[in-house]
Amino acid sequence: EVQLVESGGGLVQAGGSLRLSCAASGFTFDDDYAIGWFRQVPGKEREGVSCMTSSDGTTYYADSVKGRFTISSDNAKNTVYLQMNTLKAEDTAVYYCAADKDYVYYGGSYFYCDYYGMDYWGEGALVTVSS
Repeated sequence: EVQLVESGGGLVQAGGSLRLSCAASGFTFDDDYAIGWFRQVPGKEREGVSCMTSSDGTTYYADSVKGRFTISSDNAKNTVYLQMNTLKAEDTAVYYCAADKDYVYYGGSYFYCDYYGMDYWGEGALVTVSS
């Protein structure tokens, strides 16, 4: 059974940093998965924040987080991280870890966080940024 368990959420002041972790079980990062982070606020759709491929480390970042967030993984620990720096009030959301075992490169070369392609989801971790 695949499980994704997020940790590291919390309350932080604007300008501060947090690191989210997602521990995966039931599959290994040595398999070729797309793994990453989505976020959602009440009344809005869940949006892709950052994703990566476990095999070659190809990454995707939403424009809103480029230059501030960094996704990484520790394949030995089967864990993916999201380092979030220079946090803003608009980053406040529930952050979800997700994994896709059959991801594709759209148009042959474009990789992104495909909400509809994700096969597994964590329960979510709340990140609150106070202004």
